[in-house]
Amino acid sequence: MLLLAAAFIVAFVLLLYMVSPLISPKPLALPGAHVVVTGGSSGIGKCIAIECYKQGAFITLVARDENKLLQAKKEIEKHSINDKQVVLCISVDVSQDYGQVENVIKQAQEKLGPVDMLVNCAGTSVSGKFEDLEINYFERLMNINYLGSVYPSRAVITTMKERRMGRIVFVSSQAGQLGLFGFTAYSSSKFALRGLAEALQMEVKPYNIYITIAYPPDTDTPGFAEEKKTKPLETQLISETSSLCKPEQVAKQIVKDATQGNFNSSIGSDGYMLSSLTCGMSPVTSITEGLQQIVTMGLFRTIALFYLGSFDSIIRRCMIQKAKSETVDKTA
Repeated sequence: MLLLAAAFIVAFVLLLYMVSPLISPKPLALPGAHVVVTGGSSGIGKCIAIECYKQGAFITLVARDENKLLQAKKEIEKHSINDKQVVLCISVDVSQDYGQVENVIKQAQEKLGPVDMLVNCAGTSVSGKFEDLEINYFERLMNINYLGSVYPSRAVITTMKERRMGRIVFVSSQAGQLGLFGFTAYSSSKFALRGLAEALQMEVKPYNIYITIAYPPDTDTPGFAEEKKTKPLETQLISETSSLCKPEQVAKQIVKDATQGNFNSSIGSDGYMLSSLTCGMSPVTSITEGLQQIVTMGLFRTIALFYLGSFDSIIRRCMIQKAKSETVDKTA
C-alpha cells in the first residue's frame, strides 16, 4: 500500500513537471525591446537599465534629477552591443501628477516605440519609531513608493493590453514582506505594492501581460547609505542579521525573473524563504513553483520563528540598555 502511494506521488510530481512548461509564459526577448525604468538614475534602477542595455534593449530613464540622469546615461551607453541602441532621459517626479507621467510615457513611446517592459524602481526610505516620525513622512512614502508605481503602470497598461504583451515590475523590499522595527512608514508603503501587483496580475494575465514584484534585501546603494544615517539602533542590528547585496546582483535577478514572467523575484536563501513563507494567494508561473512552496512552508515557518525570536531579543536588549543609560544620566 505504501509503495502504491509512493508510486502515485512520484507519477503525480513527474506529470506536474511535464505540464509546468506548458503553462509558463513565453520569455520576453530584450534585444530591440523598449524598457522604461523609473528611479533609473542611480542604485538598483540604474543597474537594471545597464543589464537590459547589455542585452540589446532600448532604455528610457525616468527620474527627478537631470544631472544624475545624464551621468547615468553616459554610464549605460558604455555597455551598448550595437549602434542602434538608444538611452532616452526624461526628468519628472512620477509621484506627483498623473497627467505629467502620462505625457512622459507618450513622449517615450513616440521616440522609442511601445513600452515592452516597465520597471517601477522609484522609491525612498525613512526609518524611525512610529511616534517619532512626522506624519508627513507616511504621506510622502506612500506617494513615492506606491503612487510612484501606480502612475507609470497606469500610463502603459492600455497599450500593453492592445498589443497583448508586456511586463511590469514593482520593486518592493524584504521590508514589504515582513514589518520591521523602525519601518512603520516604509514597510506599509512597500506592502501596498504587493496588493497592487496581485490584483493587477489577475486583470492582465489574459492579455499576456505578466507582473513581477521584487523583494530585494539591503542593497549597497546611495539610498541605503542615506537611510543608515537615521536608522534606530534596533533597526540597524536587525538589518545586520543578513548580508548586504550588490545592486548589480539584484538587478540581474530582477531582469531574469521579469523576462521569464515570474511573479516573485527574490535574492539569496533568506529571500527565497521569505517569498515561500509569504506566498499566500500569490499567483505562480509554474506548478513546480507551487509545489516547492507547499513542501517548504512548514520548515521555513519554523526557521522564521527563530528569526522573530532573535529580533524580539535585540529590541528587548536595546530597551534595557536605553533604560540603564537614562538612569545613569539622571543620577549624574
